[in-house]
Amino acid sequence: MLVAGFPAGSFATNCYVVAPAAGEECVIIDPGQDATDGVEEILREHRLKPVAVILTHGHLDHVWSVAPVCGARDVPAFIHPDDRDLLSDPSKGFGVTSAQLFGGLTLSEPDDVRELSDGSVLELAGLEFTVDHAPGHTPGSVTFRTPHEDLQVMFSGDLLFAGSIGRTDLPGGDHQAILRSLAAVCLPLPDETVVLPGHGPQTTIGRERVSNPYLSDLAPAEGPKRGF
Repeated sequence: MLVAGFPAGSFATNCYVVAPAAGEECVIIDPGQDATDGVEEILREHRLKPVAVILTHGHLDHVWSVAPVCGARDVPAFIHPDDRDLLSDPSKGFGVTSAQLFGGLTLSEPDDVRELSDGSVLELAGLEFTVDHAPGHTPGSVTFRTPHEDLQVMFSGDLLFAGSIGRTDLPGGDHQAILRSLAAVCLPLPDETVVLPGHGPQTTIGRERVSNPYLSDLAPAEGPKRGF
């Protein structure tokens, strides 16, 4: 599997391009501020053809470029319905300070928007992405898990970072909800699961289980172990 990424814009939001291999179809994850040129560079370098944009949540720093990226390639965007309104009204996800900075910004939905549901499996570009609803950072936050060789990769958005978790002080944030999501979505995963977050460096579930202060006191939620 080919995973290429870069930190987009002033928010340094990780935008990922995922494909089975060079020269094949691909999926774009979270094209944020000024991400269009970076996405196009990766597509040219690896000779990739995008078939979809998938979004971990609706905050501006993750969806800023979704409409131009989708429009340029005539591909759909996938987002959880609880965050869909943020595509066209990003101010709903702002705090007061951010609203003052970006309150005049207008965005629009791509022509083709499709809604994600918890537990669904997206079959895109020859890959499978399992969707896990993980509210707390936003009501419609999700993660995407995909198998890779003998392990799995999780694109965690702003649920889980290396050494930290997503903020919950913006509109729609809920600290207790994000703790429940961490317990239900992250802790049941195998230690070797690679975590590719929305900001900062990659990590693993095992590393975060023992070193992340937000996870150390949590117990996995009851339910089946999440795997491939």
